Amino acid sequence: MPVREQVSFVGAKGKLAGNLYLPDADAAAAAQGVLIAGTWTSVKEQMADRYAQELAARGYAALSFDFTGYGESEGQPRDYESPALKTGDLGAAADFLADHPAVADGTLGVLGVCAGAMYASAFAAQDARVRSLALIAPWLHDRRICEENYGGPEGIEAKKEAAAEAGRRYEETGEVTYVPVVSGSTPEAAMPFDIDFYLNPERGGIPQWPNRYAVMAWTEWLDHDAIAVAPRVTVPTLLVHSEDAAIPDGARRFHNALTGPAELLWTDGSQFDFYDQSPQVRLAADAAAEHFARTL
Repeated sequence: MPVREQVSFVGAKGKLAGNLYLPDADAAAAAQGVLIAGTWTSVKEQMADRYAQELAARGYAALSFDFTGYGESEGQPRDYESPALKTGDLGAAADFLADHPAVADGTLGVLGVCAGAMYASAFAAQDARVRSLALIAPWLHDRRICEENYGGPEGIEAKKEAAAEAGRRYEETGEVTYVPVVSGSTPEAAMPFDIDFYLNPERGGIPQWPNRYAVMAWTEWLDHDAIAVAPRVTVPTLLVHSEDAAIPDGARRFHNALTGPAELLWTDGSQFDFYDQSPQVRLAADAAAEHFARTL
């Protein structure tokens, strides 16, 4: 059975809290290390821990953690979605994991779920320690995809204007303007829908997750271009996705732009099935473990 170590390490804005899942407390040999990046706005207990446990059960040393400003990790402002900061946090996590005595040889795999795929791929494109990449139900956007999902050019500009106003308020008063991440009754919510995963306390609607999105983060999120990163990703990459999951066109375009070995595995299920449901999680974890076994 996998065992869990509660760990911490230093990021750019303070201590980051994580869970390191190991295949066996008494294992004689070091295991290959894998970093887990959860979805945007998430805390580790929602889906990163799940994938870390699944990979540990398959023989890997897997680290899930709270990004800066989220969950048990330090950092201000809280619940601020920054692709650049989260990519940097993966570097801090890699420093910790690569030097851990339970981890073999300092080379790593990275697994990203949903928007975590954007951060995982950006990190893989810049850090030579990453030898293999797995992206599960990946949300991979560029300007075109953002316009398709956020109300066209007018919707994009409205969110950026709100972000600028929230940024001015933060600079002047230190107060962060928040909207819900998920709410079917709040049009300004980051995801203005009633999504069972996030609202169900038996799934992702857990006390550690405050369901809030810092409005001033919209500009960096919307300007991030994951598709442009793909040509710089040269390590073997696996994408597991579904036509019923989020933006399958982004996954196809990202896959087509990759310059290294790449595999696109299509299966069934909604976006949120890949966070905590069987058979989607089991299938994705099996595929990722097999991919890492071939490529790490």
